[in-house]
Amino acid sequence: MADLAAASAMAREIAEIPAAAARLLARTEVIATIVARVERAKPRMVVFCGRGSSGHVGVYLRYLVEARLGLLVSNAAPSVVTAYRRPPDMRDALFVVVSQSGRSPDLVTATRVARAAGALTLAIVNEERSPAAAEAELVLPVGAGPERAVAATKTVVLSMIAGAQLVAALARDDDLNDGLQQMPPRLSRVLACDWSAWAARAADAAVSFVAGRGYALGCVREVALKVAETLRVPALGYSAAELRHGPRASITPATPVLVLRQNDEAAAAVDDLVRDLDAAGETVFTAGGAGGTLPWIGDGHPVCDPVAMLVPAYLAIEAVARRRGFDPDNPPHLSKVTHTL
Repeated sequence: MADLAAASAMAREIAEIPAAAARLLARTEVIATIVARVERAKPRMVVFCGRGSSGHVGVYLRYLVEARLGLLVSNAAPSVVTAYRRPPDMRDALFVVVSQSGRSPDLVTATRVARAAGALTLAIVNEERSPAAAEAELVLPVGAGPERAVAATKTVVLSMIAGAQLVAALARDDDLNDGLQQMPPRLSRVLACDWSAWAARAADAAVSFVAGRGYALGCVREVALKVAETLRVPALGYSAAELRHGPRASITPATPVLVLRQNDEAAAAVDDLVRDLDAAGETVFTAGGAGGTLPWIGDGHPVCDPVAMLVPAYLAIEAVARRRGFDPDNPPHLSKVTHTL
């Protein structure tokens, strides 16, 4: 662990995830306050707003909200209010902005407009005193502490856990809550899972793919983004189902595929994809399940496993980036606060 923590800011922050998750999960009073307010509002739909890694948190939470709460979910398009200036009717909606810094102007503006348009607004943020948090009626701080690497890791995992904790409380889902309580020790164990064989192949390829389904989709897209920004090679994240609707044609043995598999109702479709890719001689790396080819700690809760899989993926990307002479803390053309409007 000491060598890992000294490698880079990104590596140190990944190593901090288990302890930060334990602190977050212990803060039940914040969740209880938000649950009470949401239940009074009785929203008929949920709108997630975020970009980049924060947008991937929204994709992950979309599946949870629809599958566990039965509420329709939409992804906000900030340019509708910032560029086109056509704010939609947000009455009876819960608007959730997800942001590490809470300072991106488009997210701040979208939150302000959503609240004025009748939404109950919630900010899932790391910086509790940020502009986005100030514009929201409710704030769920993830408590990640300082994150100095530009590529977010710690805040992404904690934002997903915080959102899942909120859904579990709203759904009175004891099974999911129990799975979340097991996250800190499982996150500690996955720090020892070495996925660098996959990351090295992805770094050598002209393009690579990441695939999964259901609760894994947000994490699939997050891993693809980290490959693109940290290893500086294109990576595409797809649903295992979407791959069969065209993109499968562009996969060859020279385009490695990372597959994330959680043990739930989506697993059969993921297993079918892996079998087809293997039969065609493609280069496939699979995490999870009995047929997994990457080091893993065994199946846990299917909602939680894709989030835990981010940790070995992040570690492998960080290690391979350093081997290539890249600075994983400062990818080119990227800043901690993205000023889009």
